[in-house]
Amino acid sequence: MKLTFLGTGTSQGVPVVGCRCAVCQSTDAHDKRLRTSALLEWRGVKLLIDAGPDLRQQLLRAHVSHLDGILLTHEHKDHIGGLDDVRALNFVDYPTVHPMDLYATARTLQTVKKDFDYAFVADKYRGVPEIRLHTIAQSEPFRIGPAYVIPVAGHHSSRFEVTGFRFGRLAYLTDFKSIEETELRKLKGVEVLVVNALRFEEHDSHFNVEEALALIEKVAPKKAYLTHMSHEIGFYEEANKRLPEGVELAYDTLEIELND
Repeated sequence: MKLTFLGTGTSQGVPVVGCRCAVCQSTDAHDKRLRTSALLEWRGVKLLIDAGPDLRQQLLRAHVSHLDGILLTHEHKDHIGGLDDVRALNFVDYPTVHPMDLYATARTLQTVKKDFDYAFVADKYRGVPEIRLHTIAQSEPFRIGPAYVIPVAGHHSSRFEVTGFRFGRLAYLTDFKSIEETELRKLKGVEVLVVNALRFEEHDSHFNVEEALALIEKVAPKKAYLTHMSHEIGFYEEANKRLPEGVELAYDTLEIELND
């Protein structure tokens, strides 16, 4: 199993447009963060987790020419805004067309159909994205080929639900603010945990570092990585030194491998 972090930044990315803070002006590549997304290669399938506005750049950088599916954690624009760019993968072998399979909850798919309505009308114009929608329930595991996926429910805030995913001994959670004990049990035995941590200070709709570390302590993985970080997390090198052993900040292009 291999997980590649395509992006580890929050909704504005890092650097933030127009920001003059020291982190946004940093020349360290670890401090350059596209919107959060990841690529999972497991059991012969290649899956994308989230498709934000930086998707084209991320797929080019990772040399991706094929995907077996896309998993969406929720409907916010920084996680679905790049879906139009799947057109390139649809038509890479034209005239053969490869529809893209998209897996998400009913609420998230409703937003996808609204925001990209031109991809789902009966009379499509040539070249629109070809997307097949698959509704998932947070309470029910599902398969994509040989890959067995366990959804993990959480809340982004009191208004928004979010879905994490467990793949064997790896789990990927982003944009969580809370998680019920019943969902925590789904993470038992996870060896690698990826979880969001927006910054060290409190935030009303994202885990901060303290909250992420509390979750990591409960799950007790062998290794944990923080993602979905804003420029307020500080410099990569300095922030990493503030974390306990076994926990690291992820960064764009980081690849982790796990025997699973």
